[in-house]
Amino acid sequence: MKLSDFDFELPEELIATRPAKPRSSARLLLAQGDHIEDRYVSDLPEIFRAGDVLVLNDTKVIPARLFGLRRRESEHGSGEAKIEVTLLEPSAEQGAWRALIKPLRKVKEGEVIRFSNDLSATLLAKEDGQGTLEFNLQGDDFDAALAEAGAMPLPPYIAARRPADAQDKQDYQTVFAENSGAVAAPTASLHFDEALLDQLRAQGVEFVHVTLHVGAGTFLPVKVDDVTTHKMHAEWGQVSEAAAAQIAKAKAEGRRVIPVGTTALRLIESAAQASGAIAPWEGETDIFIYPGFGFNVATALMTNFHLPKSTLMMLVSALMGKEAVDAIYAHAIENQYRFFSYGDSSVLIPSA
Repeated sequence: MKLSDFDFELPEELIATRPAKPRSSARLLLAQGDHIEDRYVSDLPEIFRAGDVLVLNDTKVIPARLFGLRRRESEHGSGEAKIEVTLLEPSAEQGAWRALIKPLRKVKEGEVIRFSNDLSATLLAKEDGQGTLEFNLQGDDFDAALAEAGAMPLPPYIAARRPADAQDKQDYQTVFAENSGAVAAPTASLHFDEALLDQLRAQGVEFVHVTLHVGAGTFLPVKVDDVTTHKMHAEWGQVSEAAAAQIAKAKAEGRRVIPVGTTALRLIESAAQASGAIAPWEGETDIFIYPGFGFNVATALMTNFHLPKSTLMMLVSALMGKEAVDAIYAHAIENQYRFFSYGDSSVLIPSA
C-alpha cells in the first residue's frame, strides 16, 4: 500500500478559506455504496432516521496561536524579537505547554515572551524543534487571557492564504464545544447549528458526546512510502460510561452508529480495540485506520473532504473501499465541492 495510492489532483480554488453561511447551507455528498447524490447539510433529516446515533466530538478549540515579543538586555543595549507560538498540548508541569515557537533560535531557555499586558511565558526547555513554555497564569485566569490574546490555530492551508481573525473564533468552533483542549477543530461538526440539531432530535435521532482533543499533529504529512509503517501522533480522548452504554445499546439493537468526523470515529474505534465492543475509555490514542481495518463500532461516517496523501484519505478508504473513494473524490472535484476544514461535507455509508 503506497502513499501515492492516496494522491489526487485538487484545484486550488476548491480549498475553502471561509465556511458556508449559515452552517447547514453547505453542500453534502451522500454516498451509499457506489451510489452518489448531491445534497445539502440541511437535508440531513432526510438522510438520518429515528434511532440513528450520531457521535459528536465536544472538544473545544483554544485560541492557540499567539504573537509576542522577546526582549533582551545586554551590554550593547536592548533588543527584541517577534515570536510566534502555537500551543500543542499541556505539559506534565502545571501551567506549562509544549509549543511550536518561530523562530525558536531567537529565544533562550529562561527568557520571557510577552503576549499581552496580562499574559507572558518563560521558555523552560527546547527539544525536537519544539519548546516547553511556562505561563504566568493558570486556570480560569489563563483561559481568559488566552481568549483575549490568542488567535484560532487555522490549518496551514488556510493560514497561508489569510490570517485568522475575530470571525474565526466563532466559525472554527462547534456549537456544542464544551471541553477545552483542541488545537484543531473536529471540522465535520462545524456544519451543525442549533436549529438542525433540534430538527434531528425531534425526529428521533440520538446524540452521544465524546471528547478527543485534536492536536496539531493532525496536519503532519505522511513521510513514508509504505503507509503501513506510518506512526500516528497521539491525542487524548475520553468515552464516558454513559456514552459507551448508549452506543452499545444501539449496536445491540441493530441501529446505525454514525460518528460525525474522523476524530469521533477514531475515538470510538479506539475504545473498542481491546474487546471488539465499545467500552468506557480514557487515554491517548494513536490508532491508525487504513484499508484492511476491521470496524467494530462505526456504521457510517459524516466527514469533510480531506487532503491528498493524508491519513484521513486512508481512513475513508478503509470504510468505503479505495475504488469507491476514488469515485467520490472525482465526483466532488468535477462538481466543484469545497474542500478541507471550512469546506463542504459528505455522508459515507458503506455497502452492507
